[in-house]
Amino acid sequence: MRVVFMGTPEFAVPALEYLILNQYQVVAVYTRPDKPAGRGRCLVPPPVKRAALELGVPVVQSLSLKTAEAVAELSAFRPDIIVVAAYGQILPPPVLDMPEHGCINIHPSLLPKYRGASPVTAAILAGDDFTGVSLMLLDKGLDTGPVLGKAAVAISPWDSTGSLTDKLSLVAAQLLQEVLVHWLRGEITPQPQDEAGATYSSQITKEDGEIDWNLPAGTIWRRVRAFNPWPGGYTWWRGKQLRVLEAVPIPGGVSAAGQVIALPGEARADFGIGTGDGVLGVLRVQLEGKRALSAAEFLRGQREFLGAVLPSEAE
Repeated sequence: MRVVFMGTPEFAVPALEYLILNQYQVVAVYTRPDKPAGRGRCLVPPPVKRAALELGVPVVQSLSLKTAEAVAELSAFRPDIIVVAAYGQILPPPVLDMPEHGCINIHPSLLPKYRGASPVTAAILAGDDFTGVSLMLLDKGLDTGPVLGKAAVAISPWDSTGSLTDKLSLVAAQLLQEVLVHWLRGEITPQPQDEAGATYSSQITKEDGEIDWNLPAGTIWRRVRAFNPWPGGYTWWRGKQLRVLEAVPIPGGVSAAGQVIALPGEARADFGIGTGDGVLGVLRVQLEGKRALSAAEFLRGQREFLGAVLPSEAE
């Protein structure tokens, strides 16, 4: 069974490792090109590339799969099946039609809910108690193909997009293990998605992370978690971006939107920020160019912070 694996971020690594460690013949790994990162803007390989090289699998970093040359290169690997996990490219029809057993996509939601680019973030923003992983056959639509299997995962009140994605990546590898054997034996009937229940998640932008203090505390709390690690839930202090890394909503508190207030000793947070409804208790922050600090540490270094009114955009 010749497998081509396509994926890019850390989310995809456990599934790749499962395939190789269980002696599937992974003949190639497709991933996105290296990207510049850090202050030096050095090229950094994606996590899937690093994992593939450590495991001794050939890596292809194609800018596009739409050219005849790219399709011919992929065809030369003679894949019986293609497994896709957060690859970052839409597969064109010649690729979809290439493997005998189809192209299986690992999607981190319970389809048809949260199709699209940011399903984990969308689940946290919505305040859902559960999300999950779906394995589906890719077709020409956006996450519209028939489903081969699903697994549900509870969302903790403390989950961020980062921590929940880590959980889902492990569940995805386990689900792939359960589904792949039966699919290759012809023991699974693909289930069409219910279009009436379909919802979509949009691409996240850097601007989405900016906090509007007029929103309710519960909404801001979900946004802080949903936009962690990127772009971060942030506000502004003395012209610098201030990221709220961990917080807790405190219902019933009364304060002007954006005003920083001291909290009583029994509160879990060291200071709060007024919102349109309630107070957001802050546990950890990070000022632009500085390391992450607990709220108490930050207050010790910013003595004028208490009483300040934070804007919703830079001044």
